[in-house]
Amino acid sequence: MRRVVITGMSYLTALGEDWNAVGPRLHTGEAGIRFMPEWEGMSDLNARLGGPIDDFRHEKIYPRQKSRSMGRVATLLVYNSEKALEEAGLRDDPVLQSGRTGVAVGSSFGSTEPIKSFVSFMETGKSSGLNATSYIRMMSHTAPANIAVFFGLQGRVITTSSACTSASQGIGYAFEAIRSGAQDVMLAGGSDEFCVTMTMVFDRLYATARRHDDPQHSVRPFDESRDGLVIGEASGIVVLEELEHALARGARPIAEVVGFATNCDGAHISQPNRATQEIVMRQALGQARMTRDDLSYVSGHGTGTVAGDIEESHASMAVYGDKLPFHTIKGNFGHSLGGCAVIEVALGIEMLKEGRISPIANLTNVDLKCAELDYVMGESREVSSNAFASSNFAFGGINTSLVISNYD
Repeated sequence: MRRVVITGMSYLTALGEDWNAVGPRLHTGEAGIRFMPEWEGMSDLNARLGGPIDDFRHEKIYPRQKSRSMGRVATLLVYNSEKALEEAGLRDDPVLQSGRTGVAVGSSFGSTEPIKSFVSFMETGKSSGLNATSYIRMMSHTAPANIAVFFGLQGRVITTSSACTSASQGIGYAFEAIRSGAQDVMLAGGSDEFCVTMTMVFDRLYATARRHDDPQHSVRPFDESRDGLVIGEASGIVVLEELEHALARGARPIAEVVGFATNCDGAHISQPNRATQEIVMRQALGQARMTRDDLSYVSGHGTGTVAGDIEESHASMAVYGDKLPFHTIKGNFGHSLGGCAVIEVALGIEMLKEGRISPIANLTNVDLKCAELDYVMGESREVSSNAFASSNFAFGGINTSLVISNYD
């Protein structure tokens, strides 16, 4: 099987868009969560906190001719793709239009703004808010389709619209496409634009945090005092490339994808299941031909919900044991849905290179119902620069696990 390396990456978060900005803030436990005065008039919404990327204005990033089919979610990912390709040295490479380059990108769905215009049409019969690109901006594959058109990609387009596993499945399926020989280069990742509808989904499930007076400490994964999640916004792209293809053009690999697995609980639409989570973690490790002793740390999903934290911690204990450092970055960013997995991979690579991982933000007292993992608490932890495993779980019982190795 062909080896698959990462040669470029780009991400956008509420704490910045490069390691110089994000790294120090992660290591001090800072959170990109704020009070949302924009929601004050929404009386049926209990939540009042969010983690939007306030510094990114998507409206005028690209000329109208190129951007009219893009909503925010597509613009975020086209922007990330451009930056990642530049880092990889592929921005103007003929391989992009050769049919050997594809894209595997996901989001929960497309942009939500056009939906309002369609609803208005259904209610009034008037289509004044609709135009020829309304559906293109709204459709679930708006991001990968726009990326393909923007860069002239003629390879595979894989849409992974699976909520919280959108990006991890995108990276995993891109890995499989290259490993099998179907493609040489893939853009992979995911995002979800920040919208109150995303928060309302979890508000109706009574799963949103109520610590409105203290946004910085509102998301508390695995902590006994946690009271729910906060929706954040993030976006990211990694460039995956077949190793020999990368070396032949003089590229310097950043890291290597060595394992991927995905499965489904097949039992409940929203309740997590530690048994199938354990299976997917073991399968990814097995494909990587690694044991837990080969890992430097584990990057957990860690949503900060009771059922999610408990099930994940026990699945992780069964696979990784209680001696492997375990952390998550959702206390810093909230739950960015389609974007969470790719920033966990990208920032995980940054920390692997640095040999130091950030603490789990706001974790002070571990819930006794959670397994006794080696949670990274209070301060950053020095680790080896070998490899890490990253897990994500989504509605529908979808589970994923990736194993990323330092390229040597």
